[in-house]
Amino acid sequence: MGMRYAIGLDYGTNSARALVVDCADGRELGSAVVDYPSGHQGVMLDATDHHLARQNPADYLRVLEEATRGALAAAQAAAAKFSSVQVIGIGMDGTGSSPLPVTSNNIPLMTDPRFANNPNAQCWLWKDHTGIPEAAAITETARKLRPQYLAKIGGTYSSEWFWAKVWHCLKVDSAVFDAAFSWVELADFIPAVLAGVTDPRQIQRGVCMAGHKALYADDWGGLPDKEFLSALDPKLADLRDRLYDQAHDASVSAGRLCPEWAAKLGLPVGIPIAIGEMDVHYGAIGCGVAAGTLVKVIGTSTCDCAVVSADQTVADIPGICGIVKGAILPGYFGVEAGQSAVGDIFKWFVEGVLEDASAHGKLTAAAAAFKPGQSGLLALDWNNGNRTILVDQRLTGLLLGQTLYTSPAEIYRALIEATAFGARAIVERIREYGVPVERIVCSGGIAEKNPLLMQVYADVTGCEMRLSRSSQACALGSAIGAAVVAGAHPDFKTAQAAMTGLKDTTYTPIPENQVIYHQLYALYRELHDAFGGVCTSADLGHVMKDLLALKATQSR
Repeated sequence: MGMRYAIGLDYGTNSARALVVDCADGRELGSAVVDYPSGHQGVMLDATDHHLARQNPADYLRVLEEATRGALAAAQAAAAKFSSVQVIGIGMDGTGSSPLPVTSNNIPLMTDPRFANNPNAQCWLWKDHTGIPEAAAITETARKLRPQYLAKIGGTYSSEWFWAKVWHCLKVDSAVFDAAFSWVELADFIPAVLAGVTDPRQIQRGVCMAGHKALYADDWGGLPDKEFLSALDPKLADLRDRLYDQAHDASVSAGRLCPEWAAKLGLPVGIPIAIGEMDVHYGAIGCGVAAGTLVKVIGTSTCDCAVVSADQTVADIPGICGIVKGAILPGYFGVEAGQSAVGDIFKWFVEGVLEDASAHGKLTAAAAAFKPGQSGLLALDWNNGNRTILVDQRLTGLLLGQTLYTSPAEIYRALIEATAFGARAIVERIREYGVPVERIVCSGGIAEKNPLLMQVYADVTGCEMRLSRSSQACALGSAIGAAVVAGAHPDFKTAQAAMTGLKDTTYTPIPENQVIYHQLYALYRELHDAFGGVCTSADLGHVMKDLLALKATQSR
């Protein structure tokens, strides 16, 4: 039948990439990365409100063409016999929840001259937390009227999610809300554009975004009912009619490539488009996720994904981002958790505080010279709020134990350790409720480039840490979705077996480090529970002195 290839598109926080993949074995033939041109590193911010983070939808269409054509050119350069006519499918993943307001023709509202410079008409990026009051009100209303809604999303609705953002827009800028015919998640918008869908109501929505971010479940007939939404605001109930009735897993195609975009991208007309999923959910597929494997995609934030067979019963897990059937793999419940900032914390310290973007490597090397506990420092990883297990974006970072002699390298190590402690809290929570975690597979640039971080994570969690074979696991997962809907493989299990793998590098826990990190983690949990409001009567007077005692022991 000849060579067959799929394209995976990965829309991240600061850039988008395209990847050309051999459907037979997952070989990556060509890729291209294009930065979003607008804002600060692709994100529009507000110096007066650190919760605001928006993105220009026009950037999405620009990078779609540039990245795809760049990847095709790279593939052609790598293999003379490659031709774009051999591409049989295209898939896409995106950040989430990142909804954007659109017109009745499925055009971003910001293209209307009235709203061209209005940030509320842009895409509300996943890390936008302006909807904190609305998220709290949704949680409280659901507890009273629809507790089943909260049961499947960890018990608390987040300001990172769909309804909080849309409702906040209605409250602060009714002109934008009223002008928008509908709202579409980024992960649903790009596949719809590729398919030439011009009516938002006809978009094939993915259950990944719908279930984890918009309170969608087949158990109660899809999206939240209009009575519940009316209790929030009647205009939200009216909006429901202009959204969607059904969402789909990755076994369903989002459509076929329309002539307009086929010409722009240089691809065959009519090839199938995979349903959109969140970046890390397709990333989990690209890492070979299966029952017992926890996938961590470590980037600006971290998202953790696990799957449990849909034939089994999964307990409701407090504090996670949701349990959604089909959210990752068809036939499995997808379990999602994560941390709102990981790479962003290191970036804040090195590039923001130290103002030296080149210092990451130097600080990592210096930090590696310290033993666990030797710095005498302990940090909380909440610089962008807590996604799991407290689900509170009003929480902030903390660094405890610094003296007049504390060095930047010690702080850098403490920040790495803080993110590892947050990772351990997630592993312990999902294990507590019956989700097996037998191994952890990581992906992302930080996981590949920072052995210190990976070893600290192994020591803190007590788990073997492995690396995905692909450094572009999210784009690879999107390409796998395209390969399946295009018929190159009969199902995802077969596709994953053929197209994914692990690197030889393995990080195993070091017993003597585990002993110290177990003590440090106990102190971390005291801070976590006290500042997180779990334990309001905590006595923290001993923590600084315990840190000094560990420092003295480890410095001998």
